[in-house]
Amino acid sequence: MTRVGFLYPGHSAEDDYPAFADLLDDVELPLVHTLMREDAHRVDALLDVGSEGVLAKGAQELAAMEVEAAVWACTSGSFVFGWEGAQRQVQGVRDVVGVPTSSTSFAFVHALRQLGMSKVAIAATYPDDVGQRFVEFLGDAGVSVVSLASHGIPTAAEVGRLDPDDAVDFVITNDHPKSEVVLVPDTALHSANLIDPMEALLGKTVLTANQVSVWEGLRLAGRCGARKGPGNLFRTGPSTVRDPFAAR
Repeated sequence: MTRVGFLYPGHSAEDDYPAFADLLDDVELPLVHTLMREDAHRVDALLDVGSEGVLAKGAQELAAMEVEAAVWACTSGSFVFGWEGAQRQVQGVRDVVGVPTSSTSFAFVHALRQLGMSKVAIAATYPDDVGQRFVEFLGDAGVSVVSLASHGIPTAAEVGRLDPDDAVDFVITNDHPKSEVVLVPDTALHSANLIDPMEALLGKTVLTANQVSVWEGLRLAGRCGARKGPGNLFRTGPSTVRDPFAAR
């Protein structure tokens, strides 16, 4: 049984992780809730959500869970720090937990490298200014963003309550003909049971935040061979990503 741990801010779509575990074989995905002083998709609030002290406290709890890998499962709370700041976040968690560690923002980059894709459309639940920070982060990784759609939802709690049909409609209507893949970057969005339907409707790969977070954790734990799971990503075979912080 592979055991991958997650630091998850506040409460919105944490039940997505048991849903992913049910769809995968021999996987346990324990989760620690980290402090969210203010639930807001604003840059200042997100910088607090991903601050060093907040993550260190959560990492201490995770360290007691005997996990094989750890992921800071918050896209916006990692990419708002920029590439180097997000690296420092991950290293800080790893220093406490003592296992291979990553974050959702890096998980998106590594998933794209695994798939050999670099032209993306983004369907973001965030306000536009936050979405633009993700565009900048991906640009530092050499990813070409051909379109960005921002839903403008102000809080994670509201994203967590988004109707599944509305979520699917938002994603499929914001694809772009030049994109190879659609990215859906918010761990507050329930997605475990939506990925296969979205890929079928679009005829292309869809990567969601919770999906890539789980995949990244399994990759770090050395359990990322081709497997039955939600979406094309889990069916791609052994990981070809060697360095969790590979050069841009």
